[in-house]
Amino acid sequence: MRNARAWHTLTAALTIAALVLQLVLVIQGGRVLDEAEPPGLGLRLARFVAYFTIQSNLLVAVATTLLARDPLRDGPAFRALRLASTVGITVTGLVHFFLLRPLLDLHGADWLADKMLHMLVPVIAVAGWLAFGPRPRVDGRAVAVAFAWPIAWLAVTLVVAGATRWVPYPFLDFRAEGWGSVTVVCLGITALFAALIGGFHRMDRRLAPSRQVGPLTAP
Repeated sequence: MRNARAWHTLTAALTIAALVLQLVLVIQGGRVLDEAEPPGLGLRLARFVAYFTIQSNLLVAVATTLLARDPLRDGPAFRALRLASTVGITVTGLVHFFLLRPLLDLHGADWLADKMLHMLVPVIAVAGWLAFGPRPRVDGRAVAVAFAWPIAWLAVTLVVAGATRWVPYPFLDFRAEGWGSVTVVCLGITALFAALIGGFHRMDRRLAPSRQVGPLTAP
C-alpha cells in the first residue's frame, strides 16, 4: 500500500509539473507542435485544452491524485476515469513516438515539456497501472466511456478543423493530407484504442487483484 501511494504521488506530481510547464510555455508564446506563429493568448489556451495529449495527461493527473489519497479507490466514475486515462496516455505515447516525434524540432523548455508529456508520463502511468492497479476495476461502463471519449474527441476535432482550418495534429489535416489519408489514420487510431482497451481489460482480469477491494465510492 505504501509503495502504491508513493508511486501514484510521484506520477501525479510529475504529470502536473509537465502540464504546468507546458501551460506556462503556451502563455509565453512557446512553440506548440512547432507552430511558427502562435496566435493570441485566448486562442492559444483554447488550443492547449484541445490537444489529446493535454486531455490524456489531465486524466492521468486526476486519477493518480485520487489514488495517492486512496490506492484502493473504486467507484463507477473512477473506473471509467482510470481506464480512460491509462488507455489515453498509452495512445499519446505511441502516436507521439511513431507519428509526431520525427516532425518536431524543439529545444530547451519546449523540448522538456514535450518529452515529459509524451514519454515520461506515459511510461510511469502505465508502469503504475501494471504494478499497483488497483484491480479488478474494468467493467462494461468503464469500457464504454473509455472508448466514447476518443471518438468524441476525433469528431469535435474534425468539425473544428472544418470551421477554423486548425488541427492539433498534422495527420488530421484533411486539406493537406486528403480525406482518404485522414480516414485511414482515424480508423487506425480507433482500432488501436479498441485493441488497448481489450488488452487492459484482459490484464485487469488476469493480473493479481488488489489485496483489498473496498466498497464502491464516488470519486
